[in-house]
Amino acid sequence: MAETPAGFAEFSRPRLIRFSDCDPAGIVFYPQYFVMLNGLVEDWVNEELGIGYDALVTGRRVGLPTVKLEADFRAVSRMGDRVALGLSVERLGSRSLTLRLRCFEPVSGEVRMQVSQVLVTTSLETHKAIEIPPDLRAAILKGALPS
Repeated sequence: MAETPAGFAEFSRPRLIRFSDCDPAGIVFYPQYFVMLNGLVEDWVNEELGIGYDALVTGRRVGLPTVKLEADFRAVSRMGDRVALGLSVERLGSRSLTLRLRCFEPVSGEVRMQVSQVLVTTSLETHKAIEIPPDLRAAILKGALPS
């Protein structure tokens, strides 16, 4: 795992760019990146944090809606490319967290696209912001690198 500016380890997964990801020009259709990265967030909550995305959302009724999304597209990805998707925590607040998500070439490190995403923890009953649950906060903080 790579170190990030905020001092958190990067969670990453390999990803094959598939036919279904691409537009008629043969490159990733940009909304598909958001689908890929949403899957990465779910994997992070499931695998790295050990919380269980389904248990959090369906069982505990805690939502993680996106309230801000800023994307930077730098290079194309084509069908058959093997890329990596990375997620790191840039900021951990009381009710929100900012993630840096990226798609990059795993050998050279060339960034294909990068996103800054702010998620807010909400009650799915009231749809109002709530404090980040203590177990979720603790699991995120376990990913912090020693200073």
